[in-house]
Amino acid sequence: MPAVSKGDGMRGLAVFISDIRNCKSKEAEIKRINKELANIRSKFKGDKALDGYSKKKYVCKLLFIFLLGHDIDFGHMEAVNLLSSNKYTEKQIGYLFISVLVNSNSELIRLINNAIKNDLASRNPTFMCLALHCIANVGSREMGEAFAADIPRILVAGDSMDSVKQSAALCLLRLYKASPDLVPMGEWTARVVHLLNDQHMGVVTAAVSLITCLCKKNPDDFKTCISLAVSRLSRIVSSASTDLQDYTYYFVPAPWLSVKLLRLLQCYPPPEDAAVKGRLVECLETVLNKAQEPPKSKKVQHSNAKNAILFETISLIIHYDSEPNLLVRACNQLGQFLQHRETNLRYLALESMCTLASSEFSHEAVKTHIDTVINALKTERDVSVRQRAADLLYAMCDRSNAKQIVSEMLRYLETADYAIREEIVLKVAILAEKYAVDYSWYVDTILNLIRIAGDYVSEEVWYRVLQIVTNRDDVQGYAAKTVFEALQAPACHENMVKVGGYILGEFGNLIAGDPRSSPPVQFSLLHSKFHLCSVATRALLLSTYIKFINLFPETKATIQGVLRAGSQLRNADVELQQRAVEYLTLSSVASTDVLATVLEEMPPFPERESSILAKLKRKKGPGAGSALDDGRREASSNDINGGVEPTPSTVSTPSPSADLLGLRAAPPPAAPPATSGAGNLLVDVFSDGPAAQPSLGPTPEEAFLSELEPPAPESPMALLADPAPAADPGPEDIGPPIPEADELLNKFVCKNNGVLFENQLLQIGVKSEFRQNLGRMYLFYGNKTSVQFQNFSPTVVHPGDLQTQLAVQTKRVAAQVDGGAQVQQVLNIECLRDFLTPPLLSVRFRYGGAPQALTLKLPVTINKFFQPTEMAAQDFFQRWKQLSLPQQEAQKIFKANHPMDAEVTKAKLLGFGSALLDNVDPNPENFVGAGIIQTKALQVGCLLRLEPNAQAQMYRLTLRTSREPVSRHLCELLAQQF
Repeated sequence: MPAVSKGDGMRGLAVFISDIRNCKSKEAEIKRINKELANIRSKFKGDKALDGYSKKKYVCKLLFIFLLGHDIDFGHMEAVNLLSSNKYTEKQIGYLFISVLVNSNSELIRLINNAIKNDLASRNPTFMCLALHCIANVGSREMGEAFAADIPRILVAGDSMDSVKQSAALCLLRLYKASPDLVPMGEWTARVVHLLNDQHMGVVTAAVSLITCLCKKNPDDFKTCISLAVSRLSRIVSSASTDLQDYTYYFVPAPWLSVKLLRLLQCYPPPEDAAVKGRLVECLETVLNKAQEPPKSKKVQHSNAKNAILFETISLIIHYDSEPNLLVRACNQLGQFLQHRETNLRYLALESMCTLASSEFSHEAVKTHIDTVINALKTERDVSVRQRAADLLYAMCDRSNAKQIVSEMLRYLETADYAIREEIVLKVAILAEKYAVDYSWYVDTILNLIRIAGDYVSEEVWYRVLQIVTNRDDVQGYAAKTVFEALQAPACHENMVKVGGYILGEFGNLIAGDPRSSPPVQFSLLHSKFHLCSVATRALLLSTYIKFINLFPETKATIQGVLRAGSQLRNADVELQQRAVEYLTLSSVASTDVLATVLEEMPPFPERESSILAKLKRKKGPGAGSALDDGRREASSNDINGGVEPTPSTVSTPSPSADLLGLRAAPPPAAPPATSGAGNLLVDVFSDGPAAQPSLGPTPEEAFLSELEPPAPESPMALLADPAPAADPGPEDIGPPIPEADELLNKFVCKNNGVLFENQLLQIGVKSEFRQNLGRMYLFYGNKTSVQFQNFSPTVVHPGDLQTQLAVQTKRVAAQVDGGAQVQQVLNIECLRDFLTPPLLSVRFRYGGAPQALTLKLPVTINKFFQPTEMAAQDFFQRWKQLSLPQQEAQKIFKANHPMDAEVTKAKLLGFGSALLDNVDPNPENFVGAGIIQTKALQVGCLLRLEPNAQAQMYRLTLRTSREPVSRHLCELLAQQF
């Protein structure tokens, strides 16, 4: 880099910075800055032309002022003029100013591009590097379009300086990450790969970063890089620290380049060429050997560089998973780190061993460290290390050590951190189910889980034990006896009551012969817990009571007395009241044979993947598949390992216990087509009237609403997620929404149920419920014709950045829809943060051989996550004043589009989601509301005031929230309703 002359010190800039630092207050600083800005403005506008030094000095001052947090609205042209200077320092300041202050939409971009083009063509390496740095720093699409074709040419040119090649490679990498389509590598590919042989290590390092990014999209085009990368890696690994003095870091030769080369090799399978593979294996063995050597320095930088290469080497060995000797050596090396004094090394060792445990070659080697890992689980001070230890125990578990690992994890669960308890509960439940040799141990384990960490035992876990007990005749008596004993504890978790209620209701007769567990004793034990439980659990217990009447006729009078009690028949909860009335009538009217048929034992559940395993996969993310789906482990032939999940088809009898399983694990059965004609396909879905036949349990929608609770912080969608969500097409793959999409969307702003779309072929209905930041939506697709729909495919698409704001997971529907039939799709929704645009629903199918497609806006708007909030008048006005900034308020005055009816207005505001506050506004004709928009990331408080003017047929709507976009969007949504 050219030397800076003594006159480039810019004394005026130094004095200005000193003045700013000496200011005693913020006001003094602003005053000094304003004085300087006025001076600079006058200099730029003056008649006297400024020389390059003066321009550079003043532009530097503007840049410093901007970095202090003040807006700069002039000086851009002067900075552009500096680009044409032949002095390095002036050109440098010009490029620096442009990189920081000029945005991609500036009118000066064309002038800047011309200056950059001149510098790139100048063949002056210093100026070329400055221009390339500017392109990379700005990184806009306009610059990419202007220079994407020139930069590869500079990169591979034989006369380009090494520093220019480095800058060109990193600049190209930046443009490729921003706009991949602008970097066509075709003709340059081979020459870029050949840069791995360059003599300059800096060029090789930059080229490896570029090639690693490019080969992820086009691996076949860059496959020739494997042999060159192995060759370069071999030279580095076998070199002494004195061979690469300029690139040796604390006695470790070229550690950054080594790590990058190892990561590049992880993009491909093992080399096919035997010579290349042998050389690579030799390199890997050399790295492992060097790890055993005494350190050449006691400084932490030396060990960090050495360990970085070692861990990346182990990652490559695990990636190949084809060299047993290397895998075992890697496991032994990691085992040494398990007791290292450095916490980060212990964490990395545990994490890498989790992956090694899934390999058939190294699994046994990993198991030898079980005692060390258990000790880490008990004694580690860092919760993240303890979590990795739990992951490793889970990964190394098999039939030989399952009982030991499960018992240790149960013991640890009693003192485990709250953040990881739910995950450990899931792992214990999966291991107990997967490796159970006898079912009594499995039942004991799950009941222990509920006893130790009942709050963290999700429904999937206790659903699962009920499914397995139902499917296994040989464990039903033991399960009934064990759960009966567990319920006798003075303090009993509610999940234990649920399990006990179900099992005793189904299999209580198996222990009724013992006087200590006679039918009256069983009933009194369960009923003693009744008043301490939630509504959902009490509903389950009522179903157990009606089952008792069938199993134990001697308890009929006692149970009828409970059902007849005023607290049940006149219960404030509609579900409990309905169950009490229907069960009482059923027990009084039905004959013994009818009662036995209606309340017969639950049939076995069909074979399905464990929902617990599916939930753990969702919690751990896509990268956990290898550890969870370990194909090495033996596939158990026991029914317990091929467990089942309840589906609507299993509820074949109107058993009152049938609703205890599967209402949330599987979608409710699709409603049958209406007999009155295709035009009324959805009449039964949206009817508010009573059902034709009394039901013994809640509908699936009611079950979701009555039992939905906020999920655990670690996995907000865990209880709602689908084990195999369909892949959504991108916005570019679907057509634009139909013209009336906005009008259809507005119909659902203040309601949740109705017909979303209808034409001569198709009818789409919606039924949805929302609670806090979660929601569940049922979409009903009705074929109004007599011809079958083929390739029927409804998908949800997230336009723009909506994917980061709203999570929507869908269940697949049948690809064929018969004429006159209806299918149902379940959508589970989570609001991650505030959003302005709804997701799109794309429906595609073939009708009579002709393709049909339509795109609608899904009725999910931000107000659906409104939680009404009651507050007194004083609190309301205090909060109203706090939200007084101009950007926090949105106001709209508009003409009424519908008759101004106070009751209708009130109903719409309640449907919008806010609470209506009485006696707050001095004018009783006005409406005042309050609520909180619940998202995963934050909560947005909202206050609204609607002032109707009946005489003028006008409204004035004022909304105040803590976020400007939310205020405007809610105001627009609500105004369209009146």
